[in-house]
Amino acid sequence: MQEPQPPYAFFGHSMGALISFELARELRRRGFSAPRRLFLSGRSAPTVAGREAPIFNLSEEAFIAEVRKFNGTPEEVFDNQETRDLFLPVLRADLEMLDTYEYYSEERLPCPITVYGGLQDSDAPIRNLRGWEEQTSASCTLKIFTGDHFFIHNPNVGFVDAFRRDVLSILHHPVQDDLNISYG
Repeated sequence: MQEPQPPYAFFGHSMGALISFELARELRRRGFSAPRRLFLSGRSAPTVAGREAPIFNLSEEAFIAEVRKFNGTPEEVFDNQETRDLFLPVLRADLEMLDTYEYYSEERLPCPITVYGGLQDSDAPIRNLRGWEEQTSASCTLKIFTGDHFFIHNPNVGFVDAFRRDVLSILHHPVQDDLNISYG
């Protein structure tokens, strides 16, 4: 076992949630201590099948139309050819990783998980967020906010305040052992 590490937590939104989850699993395989908590947002549980058809390999026009549906990329990225040439390969690579991700079952993580979701997020609907509970032997808390996939960017839904409270609470409060659901 490695030397003890300072307490740490991970936060990830969308693809970042998947990266945070897999990083926690990889660190466990390498003998590191678990994070104090995983904070995951805008991502269905890894056991939930992804899109029916991948979008990363669509034509430029069709790809842009699909990316626009996420409502998170500034229109300026699509309006200027030079900017498109710069950002579309990055977006394609991100979506290729998501579209081709394969979940492999292993022991549940020992750390609690807090999952944040948007009530109108069609990419990660509430029913698909509940599956994160299967990935931890500790507690799983689900918090739902008004908004689509990028609800975290809307200052009016209260996500930032809730996240700040959640991060501060892991320093002082014991872990709960059930699935809690709240609506912001």
